[in-house]
Amino acid sequence: MPPQINTEADISSIVNTIYGDAMLLAREQTVMYPIVKTFNDQAGLAPRKNTKYGGATFNQVQETDDLASQAFTPSVDQTLTPYEYAAQYFITDSRVETDPYSVRSDAATDLGQALGVKVDTLLVSTFGSFTGGSIGTAAARGDNFTWYQFYGGIALMRRALAPRPWVAVLSPEQWACLGTAVAPGITVTNSPYIQDEVLRQYFVGNVGGVDIFIDANIGTATSAVKAGMFSPLAVGLDWRRAPRLEPERDASRRGFELNMSAVFAYGVWRPQFGVVLTSAGTIPA
Repeated sequence: MPPQINTEADISSIVNTIYGDAMLLAREQTVMYPIVKTFNDQAGLAPRKNTKYGGATFNQVQETDDLASQAFTPSVDQTLTPYEYAAQYFITDSRVETDPYSVRSDAATDLGQALGVKVDTLLVSTFGSFTGGSIGTAAARGDNFTWYQFYGGIALMRRALAPRPWVAVLSPEQWACLGTAVAPGITVTNSPYIQDEVLRQYFVGNVGGVDIFIDANIGTATSAVKAGMFSPLAVGLDWRRAPRLEPERDASRRGFELNMSAVFAYGVWRPQFGVVLTSAGTIPA
């Protein structure tokens, strides 16, 4: 009789599968919230408006001329209109009793992260509405973002008289273009400090007086990816009701709801203090 060899295959049908911890959906961190103008002094759904004066004009006058008064009346410039945003998970008792993971805790964490992504995505969508100027094109795949365009944005910010601090929020692909361009011989980035920072942690804290952030919630495409360089006043976020998580028991369905909601408004607040940075959203070949 041939020898009987005992292998793992003989018991594979009765061995339990080993599962690691369930992983939440990977999401970008909330980049924009700390660097925009934030309001949290009101509740309800009434819109918030800002107004601005036209400003005086000085004219040459003669010795005996009688001065004429100019208008100094504010007019509405921008409006932030709040809306309610909400999401829910319904989890049955049997799911909780059977699930090997902490489903209730995981669901609550996921709702919070999803709301953060929603807020961040809405805020970066305002970049295309900046009126302080526009730098770059994206007609084809090769129209990648450059340091020359970055410094062109700085020039436009100065022309717009934008108050500091200034920030630039770029897509990962746009930052890849800048990061790979940092090398000796590149005129505008020929600073050892900048080269060391890029090589050390792939993040430049400040270049030319502009803090740089990378946000993966900016979309990717071969054309028309819009990032922004701006003063915090350029974008407004108006919290009317802070995010809240409320569980609600439903005895007839033998389970509970996890409800998360928030009320806020967003939009451009002083759009003249922002510059659109447009390029192809691709990594250099």
